[in-house]
Amino acid sequence: MTTVTNSPATNSAPARQLDLSRHARHPLLEGPTPIQPLPRLSAEFGGVNIYVKRDDLNGLGGGGSKLRKLEFLVGEARAMGADTIITVGARQSNHARLTAAAAARLGLQCELVLTRAVPRDEPEYLENGNVLLDELLGARVHDLPGTANALAFAQERADALRTQGRKVYVCPLGGSSPVGCLGYAACAAEIMTQAHAQGLSFSRIVVPNGSGGMQAGLAAGFAALGIDPGLVMAYTVLAKAEQAHATTVEKANQTLALIDPALHIDGRSIVIEKTQLGEGYGIPTDAMREAVRLMASKEGLLLDPVYGGKAFAGLVQAARSGRHAPGENILFIMTGGLPGLFAYRSAF
Repeated sequence: MTTVTNSPATNSAPARQLDLSRHARHPLLEGPTPIQPLPRLSAEFGGVNIYVKRDDLNGLGGGGSKLRKLEFLVGEARAMGADTIITVGARQSNHARLTAAAAARLGLQCELVLTRAVPRDEPEYLENGNVLLDELLGARVHDLPGTANALAFAQERADALRTQGRKVYVCPLGGSSPVGCLGYAACAAEIMTQAHAQGLSFSRIVVPNGSGGMQAGLAAGFAALGIDPGLVMAYTVLAKAEQAHATTVEKANQTLALIDPALHIDGRSIVIEKTQLGEGYGIPTDAMREAVRLMASKEGLLLDPVYGGKAFAGLVQAARSGRHAPGENILFIMTGGLPGLFAYRSAF
C-alpha cells in the first residue's frame, strides 16, 4: 500500500489520471463550475490572491455542492432499480433540498427525515429557506426532534415501504458515503484541469467540514492523482475537530479504496481547524456574520450561514493574521446553501 505525501504544483499536469467510469453516475451538473478571482477581497487582504470555485452556480434545485455527491448516489440508486430515495439531515439541510430536486428530475419518490438539531425556533427557520423548497420539490418531510436518530428512522421507514413493494435507496447524512464522496474526487480532477489551463498554482484549498464528505472526496481525488491531500484545509462546522478528523480520514480512505485500493492517505495529511465552530452546528458566530457581509459587500457573492460563512470566516482570519503571504493563491470552494440565509434572517 502506497501512502501519498508529495505534491506537484496545482498548475502542473497530475502524475496520474482519475478513472471513475466503473461507478454508476447520473449527470446533475451543467459542466465544470468556474474558478473566479476576487480582486477586491485580495486587495483587502494585502495581496493574498483569493479565488472561488463556484459550486453554488449549479442550477438544479437552487444549486450547491451536494449535487456532486448526488450524481453518484442517484447513479447507484438507479442502478439498483430504486423508485424511492430517503435521506436525513437537519431542518435546514442543503443536502435534503438537493436530494429532493434530484429525485424530482429523475421521477423518484423522495422522503426527508429532518431533525431539529439546531436550537432555533423562529418561524423563518422552521418553515422558510430549504424547508419551503423541500415541499415545493415534492418531498415528504418527516419532522423529528433534535434527539432523534434520523438514520434509524429512515431505515425503519425504508423497511416499511419495502413491504409495500417499493424499492428504496437510503442516503446517509450529507450524502457522505464513500460512493457520494466520489463526487468530490471528480472535483479534485476538475480543479487540476482548470488550474493547469489558467496557469494557476494554489497553495491551499479551503472548505467547510460538516459530514466530512467534501474534504474526504477531495483528499481521495488528489491522492489518486498523485497530489498531497494536505492541499485541502477545512474548518469544522459540525463536530469537534478530533471527531471530524477521524471521520474524514476514514471516509477519505474508504473513498480512495473505490478508486485505487493500493493507495492510502496518512491521517497527518487531513488538516481540519476548530476555530470557527463556535457553540456548535448551525449556531451563528460574529465571525461568520462578518464574513458573509464582507463577501457580499466586496464581491457581490452570497455565502450560507452554516457552512460557507464559517469556513470563509476562517480564511479571513488566516489572511488578516499573516498566515498567507502576499502573492499566495488560495482557492475557496463556495458550496451554495443560499436558501439558508432566509432561514437565518434574525441572525443578521
